[in-house]
Amino acid sequence: MRDDEAALDIVQDAMLRLAEKYGDRPAEELPLLFHRIMQNAIRDWYRRQRVRSLWTTLLSSLHPGRGEEDERDPLDTLEVEQGSYYVGGPGELLERSQAIEIIEQEIARLPARQREAFLMRYWEELDVAETAMAMGCSEGSVKTHCSRAARALATALKARGITP
Repeated sequence: MRDDEAALDIVQDAMLRLAEKYGDRPAEELPLLFHRIMQNAIRDWYRRQRVRSLWTTLLSSLHPGRGEEDERDPLDTLEVEQGSYYVGGPGELLERSQAIEIIEQEIARLPARQREAFLMRYWEELDVAETAMAMGCSEGSVKTHCSRAARALATALKARGITP
């Protein structure tokens, strides 16, 4: 992990989980439990990064002809989290919060099957086969629903002024 602050946050969260959930366990069990909690926390962090990169791909389609002079990550301009290490003014924070709200509204407007496939694939990180099984349809249908959802979202967000 190359982000020192994220690594420290992961360790701190793992220590808190250990203390909250397993504080009553014998001391000899704690190292193994802590190791497992750390593994899960690191895996979760990488999973979130992978989802973030999927969203970056989706949102980058808003500006398909973007030049090399604009190398921003679209999620850097949209994602707002409590305790984030982003430093910006209140105006920028408000803009980002509003953009996230618009994205959520547009996802809610997708047809049910497209929304279901899109969220399972890109948010829940299920693969095509798992999504098809959960939705009770073919893998080709999942791919079609996801493609249509991504295209519809990109078009809707661009129409509402959300640009990377």
